[in-house]
Amino acid sequence: MAAAQGHFSDHSDGDRGTGETADSTEANAVPPAFRRAVEALRSARLRPEVEVDPTRPPQRLAPHAYAVEAAVVDGEEDLADGRLVLLHDPAGHEAWKGTFRLVTLVRAELEPEMAADPLLPEVCWSWLTGAMDARGLAYGEASGTVTMAGSHYFGGLAERRPATQIEIRASWTPHEGSGGGPDTGAHLAAWCDLLCQIAGLPPAPAEPEPGAAGTVSGAGIVSLPQRRGPQQP
Repeated sequence: MAAAQGHFSDHSDGDRGTGETADSTEANAVPPAFRRAVEALRSARLRPEVEVDPTRPPQRLAPHAYAVEAAVVDGEEDLADGRLVLLHDPAGHEAWKGTFRLVTLVRAELEPEMAADPLLPEVCWSWLTGAMDARGLAYGEASGTVTMAGSHYFGGLAERRPATQIEIRASWTPHEGSGGGPDTGAHLAAWCDLLCQIAGLPPAPAEPEPGAAGTVSGAGIVSLPQRRGPQQP
């Protein structure tokens, strides 16, 4: 299983020194609840097909942010990829109805016959909520979009077959437990379940996550057939 890594940022004011002074200032500026949430993300145990890399978080969505990007890899092909951002505002946010928010982008390329299914957007959205429900995660204020975009190639690219990409953009408020923070490691694992599902991989065998809110259940889950990943320009 891979361990998640990433970058976090805070927007504390004032000049920072170098070396230990800068590190100490940053450590003091980060709320303990957010630091624990970040550590839970970094220590999450993920499926081996998922490769996780650090990425710079957004700077203006919340006082504190942490982000990772991931891809489902088969050999040298990316079958699906995405980004997950953890936001934290200690003062709370009216739209979030909480102090934490998870924001995601997931995308994969579809075979033309799959893209023709008019129910596919609703099914893909249900995969997001179903991935969290399967792990027993509590969350609220979920919202987002499912978009399908088709490409047809002409001229020097005419030999390429038509391609359709599906994209899920979503955000939700993870439930904050008695320790003052959400189980972000379990939310990351559920998000990776979504990535694998949209990539067409079969569900992983049920395996308890240490400290997680629940276990994975493959019952009732239908994945897309395995296919090539997003086409590079």
